[in-house]
Amino acid sequence: MEEQMNYSNQSFGETNTQIRDIEEKQRILKDRLLLIGKNVIEMKEEINEKILGMKKEIEIIKQSMERTLSFLETASSEFSKFARKEDLEILSKQAKMFQPLKFIEKDTD
Repeated sequence: MEEQMNYSNQSFGETNTQIRDIEEKQRILKDRLLLIGKNVIEMKEEINEKILGMKKEIEIIKQSMERTLSFLETASSEFSKFARKEDLEILSKQAKMFQPLKFIEKDTD
């Protein structure tokens, strides 16, 4: 009978040890899970900040592009008012053919 009690006590002691080991493992897992959750939250906040910064930069770039497009539209509408190179060459040739100063010099002779 004494042998049975020793076996029971030993078995009970092993069971208690196993329960304590399991509880310790659960505590460690709980701590790790909390740490992982904290890290995930921090990473999410950092990513959200970066996304907001990128959105602001994109908005600035968009406004810059709109201003550039507006300038180009204005400039291209003004280009039609300028004389073309070919037109200037024709006018230059016509001016060389018709030199009024030569007529004045010939008339005074």
